[in-house]
Amino acid sequence: MRASLIRSSLPLIVLAWAALPSFAEEAVRTAPAFVVKTVEGKSLKLADFKGRPVVIDFWATWCKPCRAAMPHLETVQKRYEPQGLVVMGLSVDEEEPAAVKKYAQKMGVSFRIAMADERVLDLYGPVRSIPTTFFINRQGEVVRRVVGYIDEDTLDGYVKELL
Repeated sequence: MRASLIRSSLPLIVLAWAALPSFAEEAVRTAPAFVVKTVEGKSLKLADFKGRPVVIDFWATWCKPCRAAMPHLETVQKRYEPQGLVVMGLSVDEEEPAAVKKYAQKMGVSFRIAMADERVLDLYGPVRSIPTTFFINRQGEVVRRVVGYIDEDTLDGYVKELL
């Protein structure tokens, strides 16, 4: 239901996105714990990555800015994985997980892909626009929230701040 709301609001989201600054910061807060199902049907828990920097990207297969950002997320995952970085893409699609998995494979994504549920959307939100990306430091604190597309250089800089 939430994904269809986002999809039906896409023209407004695009207009609002264009009017936003390149990022929106909020006060540092502890990242809410969650458990979601990966596109393979396994549990993905934020707690499993305690002590590691994490990037969580809320996205959808039908979202053009999300598609444009996927290669950047893949690049930083590969570049900084040796330093502990974890990238997760949480899909808001109403599609079956198998369809989202197929799409991610087509995009060449190897980072963790899971299905966002209502609970995680509420914990991190409300998430009203996608992509929305959260940057979590090694202490488990959300240090940055970005609504909208992030270019590769900016994303790389934000990740370096986490490391």
